[in-house]
Amino acid sequence: MKNIGIIISALVIFISVSCINRQNASDTNNVSGELKIIHAGSMSVPVKLIANDFMEKYPDIKILTEAWGSKAGARRITDLNQDCDVYISADYKIIDELLIPEYADWTIKFAGNEMAIVYTDNSKYSEIINSDNWYEVLFYDDVIFARSDPDSDPCGYRSVIVAELAEEFYNIHGYKSKILTSHLNYIRPKETDLIAFLEQGEVDYIFLYRSVAEQHQLNYIKLPDEINLRNPDYDSLYAKASVEVNGKKPGEKITEYGEAMVYGITIPHTAKNKKAALEFVKFFLSYETGQKIIEDQGQTSLVPTVSSSYDNVPEVLQKFCQPMELNAEK
Repeated sequence: MKNIGIIISALVIFISVSCINRQNASDTNNVSGELKIIHAGSMSVPVKLIANDFMEKYPDIKILTEAWGSKAGARRITDLNQDCDVYISADYKIIDELLIPEYADWTIKFAGNEMAIVYTDNSKYSEIINSDNWYEVLFYDDVIFARSDPDSDPCGYRSVIVAELAEEFYNIHGYKSKILTSHLNYIRPKETDLIAFLEQGEVDYIFLYRSVAEQHQLNYIKLPDEINLRNPDYDSLYAKASVEVNGKKPGEKITEYGEAMVYGITIPHTAKNKKAALEFVKFFLSYETGQKIIEDQGQTSLVPTVSSSYDNVPEVLQKFCQPMELNAEK
Protein backbone atom coordinates (compact mmCIF):
# COMPACT_ATOMS: atom_id res chain seq x y z
CA MET A 1 0.00 0.00 0.00
CA LYS A 2 2.86 2.32 0.83
CA ASN A 3 4.39 1.76 -2.61
CA ILE A 4 1.02 2.38 -4.30
CA GLY A 5 0.71 5.68 -2.41
CA ILE A 6 4.16 6.73 -3.56
CA ILE A 7 3.31 5.85 -7.18
CA ILE A 8 0.03 7.78 -7.04
CA SER A 9 1.77 10.84 -5.54
CA ALA A 10 4.42 10.70 -8.25
CA LEU A 11 1.74 10.48 -10.94
CA VAL A 12 -0.11 13.48 -9.49
CA ILE A 13 3.11 15.54 -9.47
CA PHE A 14 3.95 14.41 -13.02
CA ILE A 15 0.50 15.33 -14.34
CA SER A 16 0.56 18.71 -12.56
CA VAL A 17 3.98 19.60 -13.95
CA SER A 18 2.95 18.45 -17.43
CA CYS A 19 -0.16 20.63 -17.29
CA ILE A 20 1.88 23.64 -16.20
CA ASN A 21 4.43 23.03 -18.95
CA ARG A 22 1.67 22.66 -21.54
CA GLN A 23 0.02 25.84 -20.26
CA ASN A 24 3.31 27.74 -20.44
CA ALA A 25 3.95 26.39 -23.93
CA SER A 26 0.43 27.36 -24.93
CA ASP A 27 0.90 30.89 -23.55
CA THR A 28 4.18 31.21 -25.43
CA ASN A 29 2.71 29.89 -28.67
CA ASN A 30 -0.23 32.27 -28.44
CA VAL A 31 2.15 35.25 -28.56
CA SER A 32 3.29 35.12 -32.14
CA GLY A 33 3.53 36.99 -35.41
CA GLU A 34 4.99 40.42 -36.07
CA LEU A 35 5.09 43.17 -33.46
CA LYS A 36 5.67 46.67 -34.84
CA ILE A 37 7.10 49.27 -32.48
CA ILE A 38 7.57 52.99 -33.16
CA HIS A 39 9.79 54.52 -30.50
CA ALA A 40 11.70 57.65 -29.57
CA GLY A 41 15.26 57.77 -30.90
CA SER A 42 16.57 58.06 -27.35
CA MET A 43 14.99 54.68 -26.56
CA SER A 44 16.85 52.84 -29.35
CA VAL A 45 19.32 51.00 -27.11
CA PRO A 46 16.93 49.93 -24.32
CA VAL A 47 14.17 48.98 -26.78
CA LYS A 48 16.60 46.76 -28.69
CA LEU A 49 17.73 45.03 -25.48
CA ILE A 50 14.17 44.58 -24.20
CA ALA A 51 12.98 43.34 -27.60
CA ASN A 52 15.76 40.74 -27.72
CA ASP A 53 14.79 39.42 -24.28
CA PHE A 54 11.11 39.37 -25.25
CA MET A 55 11.82 37.42 -28.44
CA GLU A 56 13.88 34.96 -26.44
CA LYS A 57 10.89 34.36 -24.16
CA TYR A 58 8.46 34.29 -27.10
CA PRO A 59 10.36 32.71 -30.01
CA ASP A 60 7.36 32.93 -32.36
CA ILE A 61 7.43 36.74 -32.21
CA LYS A 62 9.32 38.92 -34.68
CA ILE A 63 9.76 42.52 -33.50
CA LEU A 64 10.15 45.31 -36.04
CA THR A 65 11.24 48.69 -34.67
CA GLU A 66 11.39 52.21 -36.08
CA ALA A 67 13.15 55.09 -34.32
CA TRP A 68 11.78 58.60 -34.85
CA GLY A 69 11.64 61.92 -33.12
CA SER A 70 8.59 61.30 -30.94
CA LYS A 71 6.39 63.86 -32.70
CA ALA A 72 7.42 62.57 -36.11
CA GLY A 73 6.73 59.02 -34.90
CA ALA A 74 3.24 60.00 -33.72
CA ARG A 75 2.55 61.53 -37.12
CA ARG A 76 3.37 58.20 -38.77
CA ILE A 77 0.25 56.98 -36.99
CA THR A 78 -2.00 60.03 -37.33
CA ASP A 79 -1.08 61.29 -40.81
CA LEU A 80 0.02 58.10 -42.58
CA ASN A 81 -2.20 55.62 -40.71
CA GLN A 82 0.85 53.40 -40.28
CA ASP A 83 0.41 50.08 -38.50
CA CYS A 84 1.87 50.32 -35.03
CA ASP A 85 1.40 47.86 -32.18
CA VAL A 86 3.33 49.79 -29.52
CA TYR A 87 4.24 53.49 -29.50
CA ILE A 88 6.91 54.78 -27.10
CA SER A 89 7.40 58.53 -26.70
CA ALA A 90 10.13 60.60 -25.06
CA ASP A 91 7.31 62.87 -23.85
CA TYR A 92 4.06 61.35 -22.58
CA LYS A 93 2.24 64.58 -23.54
CA ILE A 94 2.65 63.72 -27.22
CA ILE A 95 0.38 60.70 -26.65
CA ASP A 96 -2.09 62.83 -24.71
CA GLU A 97 -2.09 65.69 -27.23
CA LEU A 98 -1.64 63.99 -30.61
CA LEU A 99 -3.00 60.45 -30.22
CA ILE A 100 -5.75 60.48 -27.59
CA PRO A 101 -8.66 59.98 -28.25
CA GLU A 102 -8.66 59.38 -32.02
CA TYR A 103 -5.63 57.10 -32.22
CA ALA A 104 -5.14 55.75 -28.67
CA ASP A 105 -7.06 55.48 -25.40
CA TRP A 106 -4.43 55.70 -22.70
CA THR A 107 -0.89 56.60 -21.65
CA ILE A 108 1.37 55.02 -19.04
CA LYS A 109 4.36 57.08 -17.91
CA PHE A 110 7.45 54.98 -17.29
CA ALA A 111 10.79 56.83 -17.10
CA GLY A 112 12.59 60.13 -16.65
CA ASN A 113 15.77 61.58 -18.13
CA GLU A 114 17.73 64.84 -18.20
CA MET A 115 19.29 67.20 -20.71
CA ALA A 116 23.07 67.53 -21.07
CA ILE A 117 25.65 69.22 -23.28
CA VAL A 118 27.48 66.38 -25.04
CA TYR A 119 30.90 66.35 -26.69
CA THR A 120 33.98 64.26 -27.53
CA ASP A 121 37.67 64.61 -26.72
CA ASN A 122 38.10 66.11 -30.19
CA SER A 123 35.56 68.89 -29.62
CA LYS A 124 37.06 72.38 -29.58
CA TYR A 125 37.78 73.51 -26.02
CA SER A 126 36.93 70.06 -24.63
CA GLU A 127 39.85 70.52 -22.21
CA ILE A 128 38.34 73.61 -20.60
CA ILE A 129 34.55 73.30 -20.88
CA ASN A 130 32.76 72.61 -17.59
CA SER A 131 29.46 73.14 -15.79
CA ASP A 132 30.40 76.76 -15.05
CA ASN A 133 31.29 77.95 -18.56
CA TRP A 134 29.47 75.70 -21.08
CA TYR A 135 27.00 78.40 -22.07
CA GLU A 136 29.93 80.69 -23.01
CA VAL A 137 31.93 78.01 -24.85
CA LEU A 138 28.99 77.21 -27.13
CA PHE A 139 29.27 80.71 -28.60
CA TYR A 140 33.01 80.92 -29.12
CA ASP A 141 33.55 82.02 -32.72
CA ASP A 142 34.98 78.71 -33.93
CA VAL A 143 32.56 76.40 -32.09
CA ILE A 144 29.62 74.67 -33.79
CA PHE A 145 26.76 73.12 -31.84
CA ALA A 146 23.69 71.19 -32.98
CA ARG A 147 20.20 70.39 -31.74
CA SER A 148 17.20 68.46 -33.01
CA ASP A 149 14.02 69.84 -34.56
CA PRO A 150 11.44 71.08 -32.01
CA ASP A 151 8.61 70.25 -34.41
CA SER A 152 9.70 66.61 -34.68
CA ASP A 153 11.42 65.75 -31.44
CA PRO A 154 10.92 66.45 -27.71
CA CYS A 155 14.70 66.77 -27.33
CA GLY A 156 14.45 69.64 -29.83
CA TYR A 157 11.92 71.67 -27.88
CA ARG A 158 13.57 70.73 -24.60
CA SER A 159 16.86 72.14 -25.93
CA VAL A 160 15.15 75.49 -26.53
CA ILE A 161 13.55 75.38 -23.08
CA VAL A 162 16.99 74.66 -21.55
CA ALA A 163 18.34 77.71 -23.39
CA GLU A 164 15.58 79.91 -21.93
CA LEU A 165 16.14 78.54 -18.44
CA ALA A 166 19.89 79.15 -18.83
CA GLU A 167 19.19 82.73 -19.91
CA GLU A 168 17.42 83.33 -16.62
CA PHE A 169 19.73 81.22 -14.45
CA TYR A 170 22.95 82.83 -15.72
CA ASN A 171 21.34 86.23 -16.37
CA ILE A 172 22.32 86.32 -20.07
CA HIS A 173 19.93 88.49 -22.05
CA GLY A 174 18.97 87.02 -25.43
CA TYR A 175 20.58 83.59 -24.93
CA LYS A 176 17.48 81.66 -26.11
CA SER A 177 17.31 83.82 -29.24
CA LYS A 178 20.98 83.14 -30.00
CA ILE A 179 20.40 79.39 -29.69
CA LEU A 180 17.38 79.60 -32.01
CA THR A 181 19.24 81.48 -34.73
CA SER A 182 22.61 79.67 -34.70
CA HIS A 183 23.83 76.73 -36.85
CA LEU A 184 20.40 76.07 -38.33
CA ASN A 185 21.87 73.85 -41.06
CA TYR A 186 22.74 71.26 -38.40
CA ILE A 187 19.20 70.79 -37.07
CA ARG A 188 18.01 67.20 -37.57
CA PRO A 189 14.69 65.34 -37.04
CA LYS A 190 15.75 63.43 -33.94
CA GLU A 191 18.44 63.77 -31.31
CA THR A 192 20.27 60.54 -32.15
CA ASP A 193 20.83 61.84 -35.71
CA LEU A 194 23.21 64.37 -34.17
CA ILE A 195 25.60 61.76 -32.82
CA ALA A 196 27.12 61.10 -36.26
CA PHE A 197 27.82 64.84 -36.66
CA LEU A 198 29.57 64.84 -33.32
CA GLU A 199 31.61 61.67 -33.80
CA GLN A 200 32.72 62.76 -37.29
CA GLY A 201 33.87 66.14 -35.95
CA GLU A 202 31.37 68.18 -37.99
CA VAL A 203 30.07 69.76 -34.79
CA ASP A 204 31.67 70.25 -31.40
CA TYR A 205 28.69 70.02 -29.05
CA ILE A 206 25.12 68.76 -29.13
CA PHE A 207 22.08 69.08 -26.88
CA LEU A 208 21.29 65.50 -25.92
CA TYR A 209 19.82 63.31 -23.20
CA ARG A 210 22.28 62.15 -20.57
CA SER A 211 21.21 58.50 -20.97
CA VAL A 212 22.05 58.54 -24.69
CA ALA A 213 25.43 60.14 -24.00
CA GLU A 214 26.23 57.37 -21.53
CA GLN A 215 25.04 54.63 -23.89
CA HIS A 216 27.41 55.93 -26.59
CA GLN A 217 30.32 56.58 -24.18
CA LEU A 218 30.29 60.31 -24.95
CA ASN A 219 31.48 63.10 -22.67
CA TYR A 220 28.82 65.38 -21.24
CA ILE A 221 28.35 68.42 -19.04
CA LYS A 222 25.89 67.82 -16.23
CA LEU A 223 23.61 70.83 -15.99
CA PRO A 224 22.11 72.26 -12.78
CA ASP A 225 18.71 70.89 -11.80
CA GLU A 226 17.30 74.37 -12.36
CA ILE A 227 18.03 73.85 -16.08
CA ASN A 228 18.27 70.14 -16.92
CA LEU A 229 14.53 69.23 -16.76
CA ARG A 230 15.28 66.27 -14.50
CA ASN A 231 13.77 67.20 -11.16
CA PRO A 232 9.96 67.48 -10.75
CA ASP A 233 10.54 69.64 -7.66
CA TYR A 234 11.50 72.40 -10.12
CA ASP A 235 8.41 72.05 -12.34
CA SER A 236 7.12 75.50 -11.38
CA LEU A 237 10.46 76.97 -12.49
CA TYR A 238 10.64 74.88 -15.66
CA ALA A 239 7.13 76.00 -16.63
CA LYS A 240 8.31 79.61 -16.94
CA ALA A 241 10.10 78.58 -20.16
CA SER A 242 8.23 77.62 -23.33
CA VAL A 243 8.51 77.11 -27.08
CA GLU A 244 5.93 77.17 -29.87
CA VAL A 245 5.77 74.05 -32.06
CA ASN A 246 3.52 72.52 -34.69
CA GLY A 247 0.25 71.12 -33.38
CA LYS A 248 -2.03 68.25 -34.37
CA LYS A 249 -3.41 69.87 -37.52
CA PRO A 250 -1.47 71.51 -40.41
CA GLY A 251 -0.82 75.15 -39.61
CA GLU A 252 -1.82 74.72 -35.96
CA LYS A 253 0.63 75.84 -33.28
CA ILE A 254 0.79 74.74 -29.66
CA THR A 255 2.99 75.92 -26.81
CA GLU A 256 5.20 73.43 -25.00
CA TYR A 257 6.04 74.50 -21.45
CA GLY A 258 8.98 73.22 -19.47
CA GLU A 259 8.47 70.36 -17.05
CA ALA A 260 10.49 67.44 -15.73
CA MET A 261 10.79 65.01 -18.61
CA VAL A 262 8.62 61.90 -18.51
CA TYR A 263 8.43 59.18 -21.17
CA GLY A 264 5.18 57.44 -22.11
CA ILE A 265 3.94 54.26 -23.78
CA THR A 266 0.65 53.20 -25.37
CA ILE A 267 -0.96 50.71 -27.77
CA PRO A 268 -2.48 52.66 -30.69
CA HIS A 269 -5.77 51.82 -32.37
CA THR A 270 -3.76 50.82 -35.45
CA ALA A 271 -2.32 47.82 -33.59
CA LYS A 272 -2.72 44.61 -35.59
CA ASN A 273 -1.27 42.28 -32.95
CA LYS A 274 -2.91 43.47 -29.74
CA LYS A 275 -2.30 40.25 -27.80
CA ALA A 276 1.45 40.46 -28.37
CA ALA A 277 1.37 44.23 -27.79
CA LEU A 278 -0.19 43.75 -24.34
CA GLU A 279 2.37 41.11 -23.45
CA PHE A 280 5.22 43.34 -24.64
CA VAL A 281 4.01 46.39 -22.70
CA LYS A 282 3.63 44.24 -19.58
CA PHE A 283 7.16 42.91 -20.11
CA PHE A 284 8.43 46.44 -20.80
CA LEU A 285 6.90 47.94 -17.64
CA SER A 286 7.82 45.10 -15.26
CA TYR A 287 10.86 45.98 -13.20
CA GLU A 288 12.42 42.52 -13.44
CA THR A 289 12.51 42.75 -17.24
CA GLY A 290 12.09 46.04 -19.10
CA GLN A 291 12.43 48.64 -16.36
CA LYS A 292 15.64 47.16 -15.03
CA ILE A 293 17.16 47.45 -18.50
CA ILE A 294 15.96 51.05 -18.77
CA GLU A 295 17.60 51.91 -15.44
CA ASP A 296 20.79 50.07 -16.44
CA GLN A 297 20.83 52.26 -19.58
CA GLY A 298 20.81 55.51 -17.61
CA GLN A 299 17.17 56.44 -17.06
CA THR A 300 15.07 56.54 -13.90
CA SER A 301 12.06 54.23 -13.76
CA LEU A 302 8.87 56.03 -12.69
CA VAL A 303 6.60 52.97 -12.59
CA PRO A 304 4.01 53.18 -11.17
CA THR A 305 2.94 56.79 -11.61
CA VAL A 306 -0.35 58.60 -12.11
CA SER A 307 -2.23 58.30 -15.41
CA SER A 308 -4.98 60.75 -16.42
CA SER A 309 -6.38 57.99 -18.65
CA TYR A 310 -6.22 55.24 -16.00
CA ASP A 311 -9.84 54.11 -16.57
CA ASN A 312 -9.00 53.28 -20.19
CA VAL A 313 -5.80 51.36 -19.38
CA PRO A 314 -6.23 47.59 -20.00
CA GLU A 315 -6.82 45.80 -16.71
CA VAL A 316 -3.68 43.70 -17.10
CA LEU A 317 -1.60 46.91 -17.21
CA GLN A 318 -3.33 48.93 -14.48
CA LYS A 319 -0.86 47.78 -11.83
CA PHE A 320 1.79 49.85 -13.63
CA CYS A 321 -0.01 53.16 -13.06
CA GLN A 322 -2.30 54.97 -10.64
CA PRO A 323 -5.61 56.84 -11.06
CA MET A 324 -5.61 60.62 -10.63
CA GLU A 325 -7.97 60.54 -7.63
CA LEU A 326 -5.72 58.09 -5.75
CA ASN A 327 -2.76 60.40 -6.30
CA ALA A 328 -4.80 63.39 -5.08
CA GLU A 329 -5.66 61.61 -1.80
CA LYS A 330 -2.01 61.07 -0.88
